[in-house]
Amino acid sequence: MEIVYVYVKKRSEFGKQCNFSDRQAELNIDIMPNPELAEQFVERNPVDTGIQCSISMSEHEIMEHCIKQNNAIDIYEEYFNDEEAVEVTEEDPSAKTINVFRDPQEIKRAATHLSWHPDGNRKLAVAYSCLDFQRAPVGMSSDSYIWDLENPNKPELALKPSSPLVTLEFNPKDSHVLLGGCYNGQIACWDTRKGSLVAELSTIEFSHRDPVYGTIWLQSKTGTECFSASTDGQVMWWDTRKMSEPTEVVILDITKKEQLENALGAISLEFESTLPTKFMVGTEQGIVISCNRKAKTSAEKIVCTFPGHHGPIYALQRNPFYPKNFLTVGDWTARIWSEDSRESSIMWTKYHMAYLTDAAWSPVRPAVFFTTKMDGTLDIWDFMFEQCDPTLSLKVCDEALFCLRVQDNGCLIACGSQLGTTTLLEVSPGLSTLQRNEKNVASSMFERETRREKILEARHREMRLKEKAATKSRGRPGGGGGRGSSGGRRG
Repeated sequence: MEIVYVYVKKRSEFGKQCNFSDRQAELNIDIMPNPELAEQFVERNPVDTGIQCSISMSEHEIMEHCIKQNNAIDIYEEYFNDEEAVEVTEEDPSAKTINVFRDPQEIKRAATHLSWHPDGNRKLAVAYSCLDFQRAPVGMSSDSYIWDLENPNKPELALKPSSPLVTLEFNPKDSHVLLGGCYNGQIACWDTRKGSLVAELSTIEFSHRDPVYGTIWLQSKTGTECFSASTDGQVMWWDTRKMSEPTEVVILDITKKEQLENALGAISLEFESTLPTKFMVGTEQGIVISCNRKAKTSAEKIVCTFPGHHGPIYALQRNPFYPKNFLTVGDWTARIWSEDSRESSIMWTKYHMAYLTDAAWSPVRPAVFFTTKMDGTLDIWDFMFEQCDPTLSLKVCDEALFCLRVQDNGCLIACGSQLGTTTLLEVSPGLSTLQRNEKNVASSMFERETRREKILEARHREMRLKEKAATKSRGRPGGGGGRGSSGGRRG
């Protein structure tokens, strides 16, 4: 593990400066010749040397044909400049710690969300809060911080919300603006040019009723539109120019009756800019809800569901190369889904001993993803080579890891822990470089597994129909009427 310490003192504060001056040469050591060594030499006599009597000349010629050819066409022209550079590395996968950023507060809070600075990725925003219901220590700070990657000693800027932040996101169009989801349900907005205080804040009566677990910026012309999700069962759209109330609200009632008391609590949120009308929500009940914002009626905005986890879905993300496939984390497994297969996931990891807390796809390799666990372990999965076990498993810290975020180039991974420690790791080039033919292999793998699940789903439906038919035939008496048959069905 490599720990880097950055000195922030000025040169003048280090102490007295060294002064150098010219002086005469000094003889420190003088080794005299040894006559005994001279006696050990053997004289060679005679000595033969070969020489050439002819005049030395060089030979050269002009390749007239090649010169004429090069005048007609450029023989060195690159015809496939847009082809992706592919490197194949055979080194073992590895990762090393680059830096560690610790919560500067005495009362430690969990690092609950991370966001990379959109311009250059040289800064990292970290949200700190205590998610234990009504167990926050007295005197606990509500501050969250923006860190400079080169200076782990002191945060670059403290963000001071009215309630601790559960989520925090940089605006991809304006890196000075950040969006935060608060523990009390409010949505806050900062402009770092104006300092640490909140620039815009939603009114509490029109905000969420529970902690805000997901906030995402939308790809709008103004760069001011965003939406949020909470365990109160609501998804709200906002315009940061007018935060008095949301512009739109969707209730996550899968019965499509729009009853808030029946809504499923949202704990993760996914939005892909290439699918501007669609969004997905991971719920506390282990169900993924696929929604369409532009549906004609409110009930039609709930498109379909994907049931599959035994507990809250803490992570939900579409594959950046194949958006039809998405990754979820809940209970003790990570699962990959296809929108074409709604009854079951198409691929999944083994059941771990520790609870999984977060996951993310690699932005540069379609078959690589990362997961964090309650035992402080970061697992790196490469389904191109291994599907039963992680390609690399790292013990990052002793406490639970709560969140992770991968840099856009896929080289750096930030992990936030239960005690507010954010660890920055750099993965080896093999894990952050697109492998030869990887896109085609990953696409074929996802399609193959989707077809397999469809075949199994069809087979299960057929078996259920046969069982239902067999139950009906057993429940129908030989000469009885409809009432006897009905009683058989109920039994």
